[in-house]
Parts: sequence; structure tokens; C-alpha cells
Amino acid sequence: MKYKILISLFVTAMLAMTFNGKQGLPEGFVYVKSVIPDIEVELRYYGTNNFVGDTIDGYKANKLILTKEAAEKLKLVQDELQKQNLCLKVYDGYRPQRAVNHFIRWARELKDTINKAQFYPDVEKRNLFKEEYIASRSGHSRGSTVDLTIIDGNTGEPLDMGSAYDFFGQQSWVNYEGITEAQKKNRQLLQTVMLKHNFRNYPKEWWHFTLRWEPFPKTYFDFPVE
Repeated sequence: MKYKILISLFVTAMLAMTFNGKQGLPEGFVYVKSVIPDIEVELRYYGTNNFVGDTIDGYKANKLILTKEAAEKLKLVQDELQKQNLCLKVYDGYRPQRAVNHFIRWARELKDTINKAQFYPDVEKRNLFKEEYIASRSGHSRGSTVDLTIIDGNTGEPLDMGSAYDFFGQQSWVNYEGITEAQKKNRQLLQTVMLKHNFRNYPKEWWHFTLRWEPFPKTYFDFPVE
């Protein structure tokens, strides 16, 4: 009987260690769903619907991770949008450095252009670094940068922003003029509500925002998304 009890305690301890290992995050980081339970999350780099066309290194689950400060500010954005029956949908948050390294390796394989027509039809792959669509370091790895859009609260459909997420081209620039007035209005709504809550935008990507006064401005993390 004592032997069985010891085995039971050992198994329980191992399960607890496994659970804690999967759930543990560095101090200062949170799973965003714990702060904003109703936020929509579709991490594009966890699947294959992205410019590489494959799951990216370091993405082991569709779980949005951000710094605590960024998540709390993002909740204020969500709360404000919900007054208009709108919600946030997030495509990327914290991004491990190993994922950025994956992008770098992919960019150097010039013959691998499986998703060029969808994501970068007018940009030569060899120019992705030069035109600043890919970099060796990403603000996402500091934990307070987020890629997102606004969706209709009833249908879940994204508002029309005039270009798709992660589209490499001028159509994605915030102030691009070649889109409709309705698309401009949708972009402006996103810009306004994010800026109100201290997220600054990257002008070449309407979806890309970084928290002002982020807590880890010089630290690039590499723990996996799981």
C-alpha cells in the first residue's frame, strides 16, 4: 500500500511539474486571454497562412503572450471598441527570437517564393531586408508589440482595411491614398483607439503597434509560445 501511495505522489508531482513548465512565463509576461477573455486570437505564424507558408519556429500553440503592461492597455482598447459592437482580433504578439531567425533563413532562400503572389507580389524577395519588411531584430520579441485588426462583434468578420495582414507593399502603409473612404475610416478608427491607449503605430504596417514606455525596451526574448 505504501508503495502505491509513493507512486501516486510521484506521478502527481511529475504532472504538476509538466503543467507548470508549460504554463510558466518569464516575470512580467501574461497570457492575454487571462486579461481579455473574449479577445480573438489567430496567430498566423502558428499555422501556414503566412508569407513563409509554414509554421514558424517557436510557435507551439495559438496562445497570445504579451507583457502585463501591454495586455492591460489592450484591454482598455477592447473595452472601448465593444461599446460600438466591435472587437479586436490579434495575429501576432510576443515573438521568440528564434522565429525572427527563421524569417532570416527563409529570406536568404531566394527560390522559396511559394506565397509571393499573396503576400509580396510587387517586392522582390531579395529586397525584403532593404525595404524593411524583415529585420534581424523585431520589436515583437520585446513583448509589447502586437499585430491586430478590428472585427464586427456580430459576424466576427474583420473590417476592410484596404490590404491583408502582412501584405508587403505600399497598400499597407497607414497613409496610403489608393483605398476607399470606408477603408480609410476603418484604418483611422484603429489608429485612433490604439494611440489613445498609448500604442504607437509603425507607418508601413496598419496592423503593427508598440506600447509606449514598454517595460523591456532593450531585451529580446526567446522563450517559445506554448
